[in-house]
Amino acid sequence: MSLESLTIYPLDGYSFIERESQPDEDNSVTARLKRLEDQNDESGTRRSVEAIMLVTSHGFPHVLVLQVANAFYKLPGGYLDPLETDSAGLIARLNEQLGVPFSPSGKRGDWKVGDLLTTWWRPNYDTFYYPYIPVHISQPKECKKLYLVELPKNKTFAVPVNMKLHAIPVYEFYDNAARYGPQFSGIPYVLSKYDIYNKESNGVEIDIKSEAKNDAKNGDQDQK
Repeated sequence: MSLESLTIYPLDGYSFIERESQPDEDNSVTARLKRLEDQNDESGTRRSVEAIMLVTSHGFPHVLVLQVANAFYKLPGGYLDPLETDSAGLIARLNEQLGVPFSPSGKRGDWKVGDLLTTWWRPNYDTFYYPYIPVHISQPKECKKLYLVELPKNKTFAVPVNMKLHAIPVYEFYDNAARYGPQFSGIPYVLSKYDIYNKESNGVEIDIKSEAKNDAKNGDQDQK
């Protein structure tokens, strides 16, 4: 069975500007969990969506990740309103977080929501997520879905002044839950089903996995 093809574009094709600060809605973990409890009482299990957006740098796939106040990392996205669909809600959250204010709707809405890559569940009113619902949990408190969001060749991102947008290589997440947490460390696994092509600025497509295999093969020959 062949892998699914996925084309990504160089990081230098994207530009980045600043936009207004987006302070956290809660000033503590306790306040965040209290708001989660209130939302569950009002509308049931909270639904949230986040985007895995890939670019290429130095010939290798990187994931665009937000860093808040020089502290923790998170994927772009957020909570859904009760009646929002996953796709429409994710596009709305991306426009709110990284869209250029006052730009034409066509330019703000050129996010392409693709495959659902993984689902995480928060069973209790705490900070722990699992890629399954524990058997003793009848109603989890939150369902978080991570979607592949494909980017156009060129785009401008407007990054809130209290955040940084990093391009982190996929290999950095592998087996690195201690630094990034289990959701990030699982990203290399869920992306392994794709045959990823790097669309160079000259229009030539390079198979990143084939390049990696050739590099490894040449390295083995050098050692001999």
